[in-house]
Amino acid sequence: MVQPTTVSHNAATRQVHSNSAWLTVVTAGVMAAIHIWKLPVALPALESELGMSLLTSGLLLGIIQFASMVGGLLVAWGGEMAGLRRLIVAGLLLLAAGSFLGATTTSIRLLMLYRGIEGIGFLLCTVLAPALIRRVCAPVQLNVALSAWGAFQGTATIVGFAAGGLLLEVLSWRLLWVVLAVLTLLLIIPLLRSTDPDPHQPAENLMRNSGHRIVTTVRTWRPWVAGLTFASYTLQWMAVMSFLPTVFAAADIAPLQAALLSAVVGGVNVIGALIAGRLLSNGIQIRHIVVATFMIMAITSLLFFSIDWKPTALGLAGQLLCAIFFSMIGGTVPALLSRLAVDLAPPEGSVAAVIGLMQQIFNVGNFFGPSLLAWVVMVTGSWNSSWWVTVGFSALGIACTLILTSGSKAPNS
Repeated sequence: MVQPTTVSHNAATRQVHSNSAWLTVVTAGVMAAIHIWKLPVALPALESELGMSLLTSGLLLGIIQFASMVGGLLVAWGGEMAGLRRLIVAGLLLLAAGSFLGATTTSIRLLMLYRGIEGIGFLLCTVLAPALIRRVCAPVQLNVALSAWGAFQGTATIVGFAAGGLLLEVLSWRLLWVVLAVLTLLLIIPLLRSTDPDPHQPAENLMRNSGHRIVTTVRTWRPWVAGLTFASYTLQWMAVMSFLPTVFAAADIAPLQAALLSAVVGGVNVIGALIAGRLLSNGIQIRHIVVATFMIMAITSLLFFSIDWKPTALGLAGQLLCAIFFSMIGGTVPALLSRLAVDLAPPEGSVAAVIGLMQQIFNVGNFFGPSLLAWVVMVTGSWNSSWWVTVGFSALGIACTLILTSGSKAPNS
């Protein structure tokens, strides 16, 4: 007869293993996103060394999203075929390779190519991670784990800006690229140790079955609208965060101080994800939270950009406060949509395909967001008109949210 203490010990061991597994997967997503956020803080040095224009900088900021913009569903199909864990490891390898190669080039074109390689790695990690989290996580921990996943971009932002800004005080941007490549490679070891191997799938009918799951998912409309809702958030958040150090620099703030302030703004995004989890546990509907979030993002970004803040301590405090609320309250959106996404797959559909399709749609926003903001600034000659972008997409996000959560079929709406 198995003793109760033995059963309790085994259950505790399984719980620890489950927690270690999903935490490692979230960490892989954070590391992938750090490769995005290493660039904004290094942008002044890159512009000076390589002679880039503001529009070229916008393209470089957005190019890492190009792979996600066109390949989300392909990666989801690959995850169904080759295995989630295998492709996440491949994504980490590509991120490391792109970062190493980027550190060696003096060509803007090659730098964009290597950022594209990093983009493919980022895509593999972030499309497949939620499905792997769902597989390795104990059911009672799923809400916590997916809320943590919803905060991966905010966590990466604070690490990328703060650590990147500090390291750039003593290192060149090229050495920063190398350091991040090495750390990315090292992360593969705990990922392999903490997660079980991908289950073996018989080759017979594998392609047909996986293709059927993808097609079934794509033919439903809610993942498309969820992706557009997500894009309405990511376009404006990515655009604002990408150029935040540049905006602060225009206000005569020193580079390190601008990087640290940007880290604070990006880091509070994590608080929004935690708030979202608490609000959901209190029974507040997703549509109410997301609509209120887009309204607050519209107001705070309008104040941030439209007011001619003076380069004084009081002016900086006011502008910083607007940016903090914009990012912190905005952090509820990815957490809520990540939780919603795993329930949007239809019967015989694929969670990875839902995430892939959403990723493909919202990365259109990530790709064009920095360039759109840069274009508005170049046309108007000032950052003050940038609120047109943020307010417009907040309105679109509200409309999409109301459509997505209408009717009884919307999960957790």
